[in-house]
Amino acid sequence: MTSPDCHFCRKLVSLHELPPEDVVWQFPCSLALLGPWQFYHGYCVLVARTHATELSQLSPDERHGYFDEMCRLAGAIEVCFKPHKLNYELLGNQVPHLHWHLFPRQANDPEALKPVWLALDRAEHDENERRRLQTGPISRPETAALLRRCLAET
Repeated sequence: MTSPDCHFCRKLVSLHELPPEDVVWQFPCSLALLGPWQFYHGYCVLVARTHATELSQLSPDERHGYFDEMCRLAGAIEVCFKPHKLNYELLGNQVPHLHWHLFPRQANDPEALKPVWLALDRAEHDENERRRLQTGPISRPETAALLRRCLAET
């Protein structure tokens, strides 16, 4: 099921138009996308293939599959980037389509005790902050390739 007005549904039907490094992995129940904020190196968004706004709207099998895929992606992020902590967020206030944000947090993060969203809000108004948060220690294609290698081994 898709919704023509949904940002993620449109992405799901036009994957061939996305830059190759944006699509990390295609799971049966979800799609792993490399997120734009690579200061949080390995940050990904896991998008459900079914248009639903709440977990309860997925069938039990699809819900279990979605959670298993999230755990597989999390494991790959942990192996590749060795975060101090991995933050998981499922919100949907801005884009009402099930999607998990997986934010790897490092021990040297200057705002380790604050939610990521405070920095991202600053980035919306400050171009220097936006560039800082979008820049990772290696290129986006290299980051996506590392994640794909880890996922292929699990």
